[in-house]
Formats: sequence, structure tokens, C-alpha cells
Amino acid sequence: MNQTELKDFLDEKVLQYNTLDFIESDPVQIPHLFTSKEDIEIAGFLSATIAWGNRKMIIKNSHKMMEFMGNTPYDFVMSHSDNDLERLETFVHRTFNGQDFIGFIKSLQNIYQNHSGLEAVFAKNQEANSMQKSISEFKKIFFEIPHLARTQKHISDPLNNSAAKRINMYLRWMCRQDNKGVDLGIWKTIHPSSLSCPLDVHSGNVARKLGLLTRKQNDGKALFELDSKLREFDSTDPVKYDFALFGLGVFEGF
Repeated sequence: MNQTELKDFLDEKVLQYNTLDFIESDPVQIPHLFTSKEDIEIAGFLSATIAWGNRKMIIKNSHKMMEFMGNTPYDFVMSHSDNDLERLETFVHRTFNGQDFIGFIKSLQNIYQNHSGLEAVFAKNQEANSMQKSISEFKKIFFEIPHLARTQKHISDPLNNSAAKRINMYLRWMCRQDNKGVDLGIWKTIHPSSLSCPLDVHSGNVARKLGLLTRKQNDGKALFELDSKLREFDSTDPVKYDFALFGLGVFEGF
């Protein structure tokens, strides 16, 4: 396929997979449970944080997280008691355990009390066509309060050459506004042109087969290479191609 044919093929796949049907098998369904901005962004952040491994288990455990918070994430973050936090100790999703969950709740409270919320923190350090510095600075703020060293591994730092797949996916959920009903698009201060494709095993393998990616590791350098190619296809909304790459990999075994 030449560039034009490849773009047409990927655009077709975006239309095929960026539909409401996508929600029922994806953790994006968790923030869709809520209507207030703060509930949506906290629910999205926590479910994106544990979005690795078996998708059914991700969704099941994300629902469990919401239940632990009485299905009122923002209210829980802002007004939990010590007893409320103790209940979280039994939670586990792969290497993310109850102590990590408690640490995240405390960090989120700090972000809303002292930094005007998640959107404000992510928007603060954005650059043209890149959220990498912003994500790195977000991690610093997230862990500026006392925390367990083990919990730091659950937020990636792109400036350490991480692809930061889960945070890039979260930013897609919060920032894209395409009226298809999958991404929530509630953040208006970050333009979709700055977003990066969530790069994982599936999207990486498909990208290599299509000639969009030559680097073998799914790391920060690979993400930069993939982003550069996708921006040639659509500079205003490059991350929409996540639907094509993910759909081809997961649903079609491309």
C-alpha cells in the first residue's frame, strides 16, 4: 500500500471501530458510568491506571474500585475517612494492590485541593504536538506528598523513554471530542493534536506490519516514530488511529 491507500485503509478502520459498540468491551465504559466532570476524570484515571492484562479482568476490577468508593469517586477522594481507606487494602489487580490504591486516593485529593484538579495539572506543561513533558511533570506532582516507593511504578514517565500507554489512553478519553460517543472529550484546555497514540503490544505489532513503525521495542522512541507517521495522516487528531490499530490487532488478529 502507498501512503494514500494506507491512510484510506486506516480511516476506514477508525470509522469501523470508533462506535458505541466499542465501549462494552473496553475500560472506557467506566468513566461513562458518571455524569459530573470530576467523577468522570477520576473514574477514568483509576481504570486507565490498571488497564493492562486481560480486558475482562481490567473492567471487572475497575468496577470493583468504583464500588469501594461508593460509586461516588470525587466525593470519596475529597472526604474519605481512615476507615474508608482501610477497606481498600483488600483490592488487588496484578501488581497494583490496596496500598497503591490508598496512595492514589491521597495523591488525587492533593491534586484537587492544591492544584485545581487533574485537567489543570495535565494542561500546565503541554507543548506543541506533545504531552510528554506534561505527563512527566504530572508524575512529579502526583508523588509530591509522602508515598510508598513501590507505588511510583504505576505512573510512567515518558522522559525516561516510556511509551506511557495507559496515561496516553486516558488523555485520549478525556480530550478527544469527535461526537462518536466513545471518547468523553470533557477537557477543553488540551487539544487532540497534542495527544499520542497509546502504544502497546497490539498497536505496536499492527503498526510494524503496516510499515508505520520500525523500532522493535514499544518505548518512548517508538512512540515518537509512530506519532510522527500518524500526524502525517491527520495532524489535528492523530490519536484517532488508535481505534484502527487496536481494532486490527485485538478484534481481527491482523
